[in-house]
Amino acid sequence: MDVSRERNDFSVRRIVVAPGGERPYDEAEWRDAIVVVESGKLELECRSGDCRRFGRGDVLWLIGLPLRVLRNREAVPTVLLAVSRLRTGRTEESTPRR
Repeated sequence: MDVSRERNDFSVRRIVVAPGGERPYDEAEWRDAIVVVESGKLELECRSGDCRRFGRGDVLWLIGLPLRVLRNREAVPTVLLAVSRLRTGRTEESTPRR
């Protein structure tokens, strides 16, 4: 389940990985987002088969990694918060040149 809300210049998505569930890795889903494990435990499986586990309070950047799947091996839901900048149609303001 994904729940999104916007606050000023940021978007906050709440992603729940069900107990025993997994979510295929899609780099585009995590672009420009800092991800916090709000509760539960998250296992990241790389394409090589190696796994790393993360728990409550861990902060992740999920871009540019050789990931295959995000998994919850626990009996309780894993909740992730993905915070990213809102994309607007305007370009970033540049600093005047001197």
